Amino acid sequence: MRLDELDYDLPGGQIAQRPLSSREASRLLLLDRSSGLFQDRVFVEFPNLLRGDELLVLNNARVIPARLFGRRAGIRSQPPSRTTRSEHLTGKVEVFLTRQLDCETWEALVRPGRKMHIGERVLFGEGELEGEVIARGALGLRTLRFASKDSRSLNQHFERLGHVPLPPYIDRADETADRERYQTVFAKRPGAIAAPTAGLHFSMEVLEKIRERGVEICELTLDVGLGTFQPIYSETLEGHVMHAETYEISPETAARIEAARSAGRPVIAVGTTVVRALEDCALRTTESGSQKLLLGEKSDARLFIIPGFEFRVVDGLLTNFHLPRSTLLALVCAFAGREHVFAAYQHAVEAGYRFYSYGDCMLIR
Repeated sequence: MRLDELDYDLPGGQIAQRPLSSREASRLLLLDRSSGLFQDRVFVEFPNLLRGDELLVLNNARVIPARLFGRRAGIRSQPPSRTTRSEHLTGKVEVFLTRQLDCETWEALVRPGRKMHIGERVLFGEGELEGEVIARGALGLRTLRFASKDSRSLNQHFERLGHVPLPPYIDRADETADRERYQTVFAKRPGAIAAPTAGLHFSMEVLEKIRERGVEICELTLDVGLGTFQPIYSETLEGHVMHAETYEISPETAARIEAARSAGRPVIAVGTTVVRALEDCALRTTESGSQKLLLGEKSDARLFIIPGFEFRVVDGLLTNFHLPRSTLLALVCAFAGREHVFAAYQHAVEAGYRFYSYGDCMLIR
């Protein structure tokens, strides 16, 4: 499939720059993926749009303040005066954490990246946090090993010094309110560098109404990273390689999903990240020779879902509107059909829906 087949025009004014005052006040476009018919609704109606026997699967990943601003401190192994020019000692550096490798080590995007060589250090704050470049990777990725220079833990430093990693299409600096608003109300496990945005519409009151309807809710964790928002650089979807994102599905969640499927109850994924985790796990389970639908496990999702993909687990999807030419739009087209999705997107544009992370949503079933 050609990348330009995932293109569409969107007026810049419809890119949501801030969230609505109420999480559940967003609009909802209901799409029937069999017929292509759609209806304009509002998210507060979501509980009543459900049959009452569904299993709703949430991503409980918590966004960390992944954007850090520091300054160069030279090369560790040699005197800075002999290895770096003066601007290397004072130059500002932006470090965007993308994936945790172990308790001290992260993959990150670094700006300016071309001058950041192995062995170079970056100081944050007053020097109480230090990062050292220990490897260089493709597409500007660097591997940094962090060290605390006082009694605080690395996570405490990240929370204190880091900024909320708002997407680049939000044309403003992060604000104090984003620390709470760019999290789902069910976020529990820190590690994501972007919010599972379909979950941003839920309030505790809406979740309670969903349970009152008889709907079962379970959770998994996928640490949203580069795999979710990395651009597609190839001319065709088949040429794109997904960046790995770590996920964990507990044996209990796996069993509940399998029981729902066996009973003919719909499994509804809240967000594309849930779809990737479930379908990646189902594919791995099949390849292992197991007769189960899902084996609860921790793994890395590299699955790129494009039109033609055979879905094994997911029956319904709640999702935000996505960027053109993106892996997320490819996944939605794979689930509901490109023709149906693009007709719905055209309607959403014409009807003035708000797009992307802080925007409105679609329920596809």
